[in-house]
Amino acid sequence: MSSAFDADSADLTLETRRQAGAVVIGARGEVTVFTSPALRQEIRKAVAEKPGRLVVDLSETSYIDSSGVATLVEGLKLMQPHRGRLVLAGMNERVRGVFEIARLNSVFRVADTVEEALRP
Repeated sequence: MSSAFDADSADLTLETRRQAGAVVIGARGEVTVFTSPALRQEIRKAVAEKPGRLVVDLSETSYIDSSGVATLVEGLKLMQPHRGRLVLAGMNERVRGVFEIARLNSVFRVADTVEEALRP
């Protein structure tokens, strides 16, 4: 499984791949009310495969708004029925701050890198 999805020109590019038995979705750009539907679609496609782990690589995500956060919360909920784990990786300070303000940094498993997120 490997696909690329250009959500809205330069706003968001998504790349989905399999790595170490997990599904990794890389998000490059801004996750906003305009681009979060594309991320939601990619997460839903990934969850349909029932992976043990879904990693959302945010290392190239420059900005995320409340709709982007809601999309990730939805992904977390979608993973629960089959006991899968959603891990957020590589958040910069700006993106991490959004999660800290919403107090969601304790709800999500957060890793500094994709490699760390893939460790058991």
